[in-house]
Amino acid sequence: MNTNSTDPTIGRLIDGRYQVRSRIARGGMATVYLATDLRLERRVAIKIMHPHLADDVEFREKFIQEARSAARLAHPNVVNVYDQGQDSETAYLVMEYLPGITLRDLLSEHRTLTSEQTLDILEAVLSGLAAAHKSGIVHRDLKPENVLLADDGRIKLSDFGLARAASANTATGAALLGTIAYLSPELVTRGVADTRSDIYAVGIMMYEMLAGEQPFKGEQPMQIAYQHANDSVPTPSTKNPRVPAELDELVLWATARDPEERPRDARAMLEQLLETQSQLQTALPANATAVQRTVVLPSAQNANSDAETQVLGGARALVPVGAALAVDDAPSALAASADKRRSRGWWLFGLVLLIAGLAGGTGWYFGAGPGSTVTIPSSVVGMTPEAATAVITELGLTVEAEIVEEHDPIVENGKVSSTDPAVDTAIGRDAVVTIRVSIGPKPVIMPDFIGLTEEAATVVLTDAGLIVQTDERIEQFNADVPVGSIVGAYGINSDEKLIGLKNETEYFDQRPVTLIVSAGALPSVKGKSFDEAVAILDGVGLVGEAGKETFDDDVPKGAVISIAPKPEGAAIRKGDSVFVIVSRGPDLVEIPNVVGETIADAIEQLEGAGFTVDVRTLIPRDRWDDEFAVVANMEPGSDEKVKRGSTVIIRGDF
Repeated sequence: MNTNSTDPTIGRLIDGRYQVRSRIARGGMATVYLATDLRLERRVAIKIMHPHLADDVEFREKFIQEARSAARLAHPNVVNVYDQGQDSETAYLVMEYLPGITLRDLLSEHRTLTSEQTLDILEAVLSGLAAAHKSGIVHRDLKPENVLLADDGRIKLSDFGLARAASANTATGAALLGTIAYLSPELVTRGVADTRSDIYAVGIMMYEMLAGEQPFKGEQPMQIAYQHANDSVPTPSTKNPRVPAELDELVLWATARDPEERPRDARAMLEQLLETQSQLQTALPANATAVQRTVVLPSAQNANSDAETQVLGGARALVPVGAALAVDDAPSALAASADKRRSRGWWLFGLVLLIAGLAGGTGWYFGAGPGSTVTIPSSVVGMTPEAATAVITELGLTVEAEIVEEHDPIVENGKVSSTDPAVDTAIGRDAVVTIRVSIGPKPVIMPDFIGLTEEAATVVLTDAGLIVQTDERIEQFNADVPVGSIVGAYGINSDEKLIGLKNETEYFDQRPVTLIVSAGALPSVKGKSFDEAVAILDGVGLVGEAGKETFDDDVPKGAVISIAPKPEGAAIRKGDSVFVIVSRGPDLVEIPNVVGETIADAIEQLEGAGFTVDVRTLIPRDRWDDEFAVVANMEPGSDEKVKRGSTVIIRGDF
């Protein structure tokens, strides 16, 4: 869906300064656009609160809180905030624009990062987060989507939309804020967050970068939340054997379920990360990835010059290794724990040799023999049935001869949409797999929603299997439909208009629908001055522009006659520009002088000039073209101007 093509914000001038160019991203509270700051002639990112949230005091306060929190931070690893304000009903935040990708994009493409990449990214994240923690700010929404990787190599932390003062330590209320996959146990169970909650989220991100997946999974958010509250995060090396033991220990320290056993803030974890990085550069396990600097990042030591923020190997926080240790013992405890794990490997190796004979037979049975299992790869989704059959057969599985067809709102017609058992399921070798092939989205009959209230129409369309785009509603002026009721809708794009549908037009399951809501009748501006009319239109969300001046017999010169849409004949919606048509007054023209002309010639001249002629004479009509049948006088006289189309009386005589 080309969102830019139907987004009324594209092209808009915000607060007379920021020209919106294109959409970058959309979140739960706001949409981020690329814009040009016309005053300073630079590109910026402008975050605009969703219109349906603008009237919500709580959301507006959160939006303003983000601006205030981020503006207090001046750090090379934090996205700069330039401005914040409100234009009409639009609340906005202007930020530094960083062309590039997010950490989520990087993980989606590569899944697992190397140790060096993970440490480089974490150093930048922790440097920026340390500045926030020093200023008394808790981010509360750390996740890969909020880590920006610029094209020029800079790494910056963004989106302090859920930030709170670190000293507040307040509960979130009924709803848990933030992304569930990165919420700390105390946020899940008590709704309370401090700097150590941010550290937990950093630890989860570190696990995800090293292991290639999140530590906890579930079909429902509450299942994931339960695991965060009750289970310990495993070491990333269980999924990726190349992860060094030192990084395992760092993940365990950051994700300890008890906040008291985590680093006290980002600076404490950053100090340990730099020390761990130094240890890995001098001595790495044979099976670990090399740690070499590949990206030039802002140095943690240079971020702030005062002694308090310089990373010089000072005090450390507690480490979750055995019993709680003294603060100054954390680095040595981490190193000792890693050494202990490596030394323990020697006697484990001997034990493995001792029982190798017994384990060999068992390993064959479950690894390659009848008891082994294979996993149906998710990559078969989107393949042709033939290609998917080849992949599944190569794994030692049997594909059911009969292919099952099913509707799917996403997968292309004719491609594999699912399997039975489902993809990513481990099943025994020689098991039978059924392939399901998409026949496209399920057709639905559009319900009758025209004239319903917005809330009622949303329910009706959702029940029909469609997705109502609540953050992209369109307000259109319509004198015949009550305010708040539906006048029409759009489908995937503006060319697929659904106006006036009543149980007759076929659409498709899980497709988007954008509602067009009545904004009531247009305001009356007839007889107003141009400036008065523009002010009235601005009050209802329209931009008035000077249109072509027109003659009007009833409206005085300089007063407004009406407004007209741009382009002509189009519907008028909030945010549109419209033409303001101003009167030139009555259309007055000069009467031709026909005195002395024959009556026939006088009639021809006057009618040709747009006048109606009233002839008053005793001369017969068939003699009006005689040279002696001339006009003796006329009324009005030829020296007067009258409205075009007026009646002129002529009197004739021999």
